Amino acid sequence: MKKIADEYWEGVLRAEPRRATFLGDRSKDALMEDVSPEAEVRDRARLEALLAKVRAVSPASLDEKDEVTRSSLELQIRNDLDILDCGLDEWTVDPLEGPQVDLLNMPELQPVKTPEQGRDMVARWRAMGPYLDQIAANLRRGLARGKVATRAAVSKSIEQLDDLLARPLADWPLLAPAKETREDWSAADRARFASDLEAALGDSVRPAFERYRSLLKDEILHRARPPERPGVGEIDPAAYVRMMRVHTSLDLTPERVHATGLEEVARIDAEIAALGKKLFGIDALPALRSRLAHDPKMFFATRDEVAAKAEQALRRAEAVVPRHFGRLPKTRCFVKRIEPHEEKFSTIAYYREPAPDGSRPGSYYINTSAPETRPRYEAEALAFHEAVPGHHTQIAIAQELEGLPEFRKYTGTTAYVEGWALYTEKLADEIGLYGGDLDRLGMLSFDAWRACRLVVDTGLHALGWSRARAIDFMTGHTLLASNNIENEVDRYIVWPAQALAYKTGQLEILALRAAARAKLGSRFDLKGFHDTVLEEGAVALPVLRERVSRWIEATKPEAGSQKPEARGPLL
Repeated sequence: MKKIADEYWEGVLRAEPRRATFLGDRSKDALMEDVSPEAEVRDRARLEALLAKVRAVSPASLDEKDEVTRSSLELQIRNDLDILDCGLDEWTVDPLEGPQVDLLNMPELQPVKTPEQGRDMVARWRAMGPYLDQIAANLRRGLARGKVATRAAVSKSIEQLDDLLARPLADWPLLAPAKETREDWSAADRARFASDLEAALGDSVRPAFERYRSLLKDEILHRARPPERPGVGEIDPAAYVRMMRVHTSLDLTPERVHATGLEEVARIDAEIAALGKKLFGIDALPALRSRLAHDPKMFFATRDEVAAKAEQALRRAEAVVPRHFGRLPKTRCFVKRIEPHEEKFSTIAYYREPAPDGSRPGSYYINTSAPETRPRYEAEALAFHEAVPGHHTQIAIAQELEGLPEFRKYTGTTAYVEGWALYTEKLADEIGLYGGDLDRLGMLSFDAWRACRLVVDTGLHALGWSRARAIDFMTGHTLLASNNIENEVDRYIVWPAQALAYKTGQLEILALRAAARAKLGSRFDLKGFHDTVLEEGAVALPVLRERVSRWIEATKPEAGSQKPEARGPLL
């Protein structure tokens, strides 16, 4: 299996040279992705050939680790093919991760230490122009087929582009590397690098962004889908079912997921009401929401306060989690602020994994814009989710696992990755990490937020919901700030089915833990459970179930072969 797995990963890095850079492979620093139809045909042929090779290997001939690799690789290739089948590049305009955000983040991910690396950066910057033109061509092709983005996504992206294009090139993040001090370079190398980088922006990047902005403004905006019809079901109903499988690793129906979401929302509503009664004497969620929203003490006053609270929560978690985990990452995590060019329409936070070569630590990015809209009571749950014991703990451990094929270290099922992070928000409560009941209220609001995603995502993409209905539902069942809710709903519209992964994975991990406790009794060990969940990377949920089952059987005093009886609500 190793040879096939290596062949798959080498193909991924050839097709995605920026991922190679991100992971420390500097051999492709001068290249951009080819997103043309011809490249898609080549990629599909490569994937189909690899899938045939994987399926030709009998699972019975493999040991346990190779069996997991085989099933994981088959799922990963199927996911890659499903994404190609969905044709998302023909209509997606994305204010969160579109090129007007994605490309501007490149300097941070591509450090320049030598003149040769500087020349590679100039070449990649020049290649950004043709890359943007390919994106535009894909959108025009989709437009001709009646596939088009939503009005909100297009409008926000135009606003971002207008902000960018109004700034002189000297202020563009893409030119920042030319301003760094490099005393070990010759004066000629420094001058040449600065001149060539600025020329690449002026000759290639800026004109391409201008063309892309004109496409969105002049050709797409007036034909964009209205907020009453935002779902991908308006374009291709089959695409949503495919993306549900991609993100959850399960064959689910929108109706079943929607119903589970409503059940979870009702349960968490009751918990919020009980805690609201304890804290403020208010058990009606609308009144509680109003009470919190109109109290300035519940919100941050400055950007520095937002960042300081994130740092404080992260460091407290780092001190406590060793008591509850056998395996922890060697790499540390640090707080960073989301950059100005992306913060306005970004989520409240995100995590970026470390570089495998140790050149970049794990990074917890926090949105510090409009601090007066950022609730203090959400800050701890957010830090535990994004950093420790959430994303950083899981992802950094996966990268550090020995003996795994590379693709298993750096890819994985969304429901596992996000389910783990959501699981740790509740775990943080169980191990005493929250500062008080107000912070626990934030935890419950976040849990409600992810439960709402099951309802809202399926509502938008399969059940005909409008954008306004989705916003109203989340407003009625969470304590999130209104600006966060609107950005979140627009995110679900742009990324169909991704939002389902959080609750789906969390419910499964909680169900597996409950089954293990029931079967093992006094022999149940939380450290052992966590290590079992984490020690094979971000596997599919059915594979995780099998792994926990084997751990239970190995831990029981008597031999046995039964699998856990408790089942996750969606599996």
